[in-house]
Amino acid sequence: MNIGGDSLASETGHIPKAVFAIIISVAALSLGDALIKGTSLSLPLWQIYILRSALVVPVLWGIVRFRGAGRPKSFAWVTLRSVLLVAMWLSYYSALPLMPLSLAAAAYYTAPILITVLAAGMSRQWPTRRLLCAICLGFAGVILILRPDTSGFEFATLLPVVAAFLYACAMVLTARTCRDDDPFTLALALNIAFIVTGVGLAMFSDVEGSFVFGPWQSVDAGLLGVVAALSMAILIGSVGAAVAYQTGPPTTIAAFDYSYLAFSLMWGALFFDEWPTVVGMAGIAMIALAGCLSLPKPDRRKS
Repeated sequence: MNIGGDSLASETGHIPKAVFAIIISVAALSLGDALIKGTSLSLPLWQIYILRSALVVPVLWGIVRFRGAGRPKSFAWVTLRSVLLVAMWLSYYSALPLMPLSLAAAAYYTAPILITVLAAGMSRQWPTRRLLCAICLGFAGVILILRPDTSGFEFATLLPVVAAFLYACAMVLTARTCRDDDPFTLALALNIAFIVTGVGLAMFSDVEGSFVFGPWQSVDAGLLGVVAALSMAILIGSVGAAVAYQTGPPTTIAAFDYSYLAFSLMWGALFFDEWPTVVGMAGIAMIALAGCLSLPKPDRRKS
């Protein structure tokens, strides 16, 4: 098996599909985060893992059976991918009670840069200057939007950085070893891993005031509706991310991963009347330009 870098995705015909998939994915995930903020959802993390994925797994199972996708091509690689992503969310959410959201997000959005570095290391070929400029420009746009408070360093800052590294590993792994697996099968494996992790964390629950190990919270009809919406968000987000990194070069798709922040600003304006500042708009423009720069140049000879 060739596990080289972007040579596995050298054909550019699928890039528009991959870009569309990652944009839809981050739009759904950011909408889910806005929903959590708007409804003041206060469930422990292990309960969110179980309830959210319990609603998604039957749907994904039916889709996988209908498509005749069957089992993963490599059970070990798919399992490792799922473990990396579950650990990523666990690291990121564990940091939120300990540090400002803006600082956590800024640290986490080093992931596209890490994806570029990992992909380059595996391919033993450094990315082009154009692509490196795109990644750096996108990260600069993130800093302009979030403007994190950098006064003082805390150990908690390392948690979202760990999350970024785990996400980068999972996406590069998706591009290298899970390209032939059905994206719905990958999403099904991920949500099963969420449930297993949630059950494992529940064994240490009943810790008052803990976001990860807090006690079970009663669920009424309204809260169940919110969980159902979160389930739809994770369904679209997990499938979209799998499709994107299966069909497109990881370094190119990584640049469009930054659009998560642009969607977050949009949901904030629509739902919470939180309009971006001039600096925030400049950050969005930089992210859009980074996405354009990351696209490969057309072959004029073929044209």
